[in-house]
Amino acid sequence: MPVFVILIVISFSLYIFFKAKEFRTKAPFEKRWVGSKGKIALGCFLFSFGLNQLSMLEGRIQLWVAIIFSLYGLVMMIFGYKMYRHLLPLAIEEATKAKS
Repeated sequence: MPVFVILIVISFSLYIFFKAKEFRTKAPFEKRWVGSKGKIALGCFLFSFGLNQLSMLEGRIQLWVAIIFSLYGLVMMIFGYKMYRHLLPLAIEEATKAKS
């Protein structure tokens, strides 16, 4: 399906973008915060890849691979979002301390 292919391409490019941004960032909490956004993008990539494989099923092995990719991507998105929510106030506080 073209929807999953578009999601795959967008999420993979966002993952590359956030990893490059994480590499360039100096502040520790901001670095981990940007890394958590990268984890969300990677989870979205794996989840959409698994759903794309489910839409083109041919055998049992492909079914299990698609299920594993989808579940692992979903877990990465959930934990990445939790990490994002935890690190956001710390990154804001770090940025305000750096300005003053």
